[in-house]
Amino acid sequence: MAEGRWTKRLSKSALIFGIAAPVVAMVGVTLARYDFIGKLPGFSAILAGALISVVAILAAAIALVLIIKNGGSKKTALTGLLVSLVYIGFLGSRAAAGGDAPAIHDITTDLVNPPQFSVLSLRSDNLAGVDTIENWRTIHRKGYPDLQSVRIGRAVPQIIADAEKIATDLGWEIAAADPEKGHLEATASVSYIRFKDDVVLRVVATEEGAASVVDMRSVSRIGVSDLGVNAKRVRLFLNRLANDFN
Repeated sequence: MAEGRWTKRLSKSALIFGIAAPVVAMVGVTLARYDFIGKLPGFSAILAGALISVVAILAAAIALVLIIKNGGSKKTALTGLLVSLVYIGFLGSRAAAGGDAPAIHDITTDLVNPPQFSVLSLRSDNLAGVDTIENWRTIHRKGYPDLQSVRIGRAVPQIIADAEKIATDLGWEIAAADPEKGHLEATASVSYIRFKDDVVLRVVATEEGAASVVDMRSVSRIGVSDLGVNAKRVRLFLNRLANDFN
């Protein structure tokens, strides 16, 4: 009888913890999305959910062993196990989406002279994880050798105007747009939790004046690694800027 009671308790615990894991994560990220709590505490709720799922999996595994040995219904334990595995699998898929992205969060097309922010502020700990600018440049070159300045056959003011259209279409918050100076700054929100990444665009006319050279920089406000998000943003934005208005 005692074994039966423990089996039922473990099965019920597996189900409760299995359901609690995504609930805890969703509550945390939703609070962070609307800035009731910080972004990192909100993200930590996802990790807390993972730990809760591990507890659920262990409880379900023990319960199933006891059920196989002593008999009984497997439904509750299996449901808790399935919910937990789905949650853990989801987290794994999100981590895998970053692939082998380097552990940096400041991405640019010009490593020698990156575009500078004038309205938005570059984070005070921008060298977190790399320590020195040279280390950042080395990691950046190895991780994103394809990111280079882009030459576009349009005048500087027109490119900034086009860039502002694209940024607005993407839902970015425009912080500054100066067509004559060839400068644009904006903030992009990432994922459901709305992590903030700051973007700056620099456009310079070529010597003959028939075209312009465009450089872009995208920087995450928090964290060390961006899982490749900033590089993807730079590629997609510059591709649209070069091709959408031909």
